[in-house]
Amino acid sequence: MLYYPSRVVGRAVNITVILCTNNRCQTLLKALSSVAASEIPESVEWEVLVVDNNSSDQTRQVVQGFCSRYPGRFRYLFEPQPGKSYALNAGIRDARGQILAFMDDDVMVERSWLQNLTASLHKGEWTGSGGRILPEPEFSPPPWLPAKGPYALLPLAVFDLGVKAGPLLEAPYGTNMAFRRQAFEKYGGFRTDLGPQPGSEIRGEDTEFGRRLLAAGERLWYEPSAVVYHPATERRVRKEYFLKWWRDFGRGSVRQWAPGPSVLGIPRPYLNILKLGTVVMAQRAGRWMLTKNPQRRFYYKCWVWEAAGQIREYCHLLKTTGS
Repeated sequence: MLYYPSRVVGRAVNITVILCTNNRCQTLLKALSSVAASEIPESVEWEVLVVDNNSSDQTRQVVQGFCSRYPGRFRYLFEPQPGKSYALNAGIRDARGQILAFMDDDVMVERSWLQNLTASLHKGEWTGSGGRILPEPEFSPPPWLPAKGPYALLPLAVFDLGVKAGPLLEAPYGTNMAFRRQAFEKYGGFRTDLGPQPGSEIRGEDTEFGRRLLAAGERLWYEPSAVVYHPATERRVRKEYFLKWWRDFGRGSVRQWAPGPSVLGIPRPYLNILKLGTVVMAQRAGRWMLTKNPQRRFYYKCWVWEAAGQIREYCHLLKTTGS
């Protein structure tokens, strides 16, 4: 996607918070209320740009209420093309800030969130930053859900690398990240073949962009004092949701990485399918079937669903491209 710089209107803005939403006017109200209470030094000009991704509920009215209550602080933008990445890229084009921060329409941010997330980015030493994403304080995981382990709570969008700030060596998550505007001018926007859209829950547009910056040698900062609380709704805290999420995560990972060159004239996707369907599946299925601990057992089951998603996406790739 090509990046088109937006025009600067009115006063110079230091920070733009971009929030994309689709038919979530109730949770949006809470999210906007939390960011409206942000504590920012008076010398820092900031705005919240809400991108309405073709909602059919009361989203426009909710945002217009904040625009009236906080003149100059909130803005509304309508993006008719369905798909979160389209909405994100529209927000980037229209943003007035030199630093772009991102949050979702169903989270709550601490009052110090925006100040702490963006503090490292003003001088240009760091290209981007990411903060902690935690479940709501009252969240209690069900017995089948492993609370520990690499990415055990990934479907709940939990991102917690501890309480020590420092260089970030992995991509931050989309509801708690910020980048200098130049990053989008230099590296482009979010990939539109990734990210939720009608008929598909394949995600990864946020982490793909972060990995793109890291691969180019850009420096990212981890700021644990920038805290966002992500709801663990009843719909999400179900085994069916976790398994579907991991399957789609596997599909998205294939889209993000090139399949590799052919080997002896055999297209690499065929070889990847063979490896996934035999070696990887056998190892993961074995752990799933033989592990007695119910939490670890379900964790390994999710790994099987991830591999199944990867196989499915490679098959789709072969069907559409033939290689």
